[in-house]
Amino acid sequence: MCGEIPPGYLRDDTGDNISWKNPHYCELTAMYWAWKNLDADIIGLCHYRRYFASPSNRKSYLDPAEAEHILHLCDVILPSARNYVIETNRSHYANAHHEKDLKEAEKIITEMQPEYLDAFEKRMAMTEGHRFNMMLMRKGLFDEYCSWLFEILFKLEERLDLSDHNRNDQRVFGHIAERLLDVWIDARGLRTAELNYIFTGNEHLLRKAVLMAVRKFQGNIARKISNE
Repeated sequence: MCGEIPPGYLRDDTGDNISWKNPHYCELTAMYWAWKNLDADIIGLCHYRRYFASPSNRKSYLDPAEAEHILHLCDVILPSARNYVIETNRSHYANAHHEKDLKEAEKIITEMQPEYLDAFEKRMAMTEGHRFNMMLMRKGLFDEYCSWLFEILFKLEERLDLSDHNRNDQRVFGHIAERLLDVWIDARGLRTAELNYIFTGNEHLLRKAVLMAVRKFQGNIARKISNE
């Protein structure tokens, strides 16, 4: 993270870090920093505009005691899942980003972590998924997840050419990680709890829904032309 930070705030460009990768990894540079530098019983990640809501009051933030209680009952706390209805996780990625990037991630899983391939294919065929790279879990499990995730992402980084990617698609490793969290959880058979999240800005859900429908229509036309 670059720029002026108020006194008392932790930075992800200290200690063992990958802060310089932020344009491509977005919030994952903070996650990597937490993995390598924090010693805590529970670790996770919230988004810069999204925070877990209290299960007892969705307008209040989740507090540590509530998180501790929930993690006695499950393995991972996640934000409420998104259901794209008209899109699978695979087609949504293909229409919103660069399909070849997701295919390369799948190839790496096939080569390096084949025991996760079945979970990957099943999750990509679903319309529902957890986004934002938001999660909370106990430190031991968090360490296992980060070790698995960053091994895949660092290998993917070696293989991708981002020269034709726009600014949003340059954040490819953050986008891919959003899809891989569910894959890891599914393959491990972990117990999850979903919480609502508080968004601190205007999320423009209607605009996003319209854009998704437009992208899907354009993608279908492009695939039809390529098959003729």
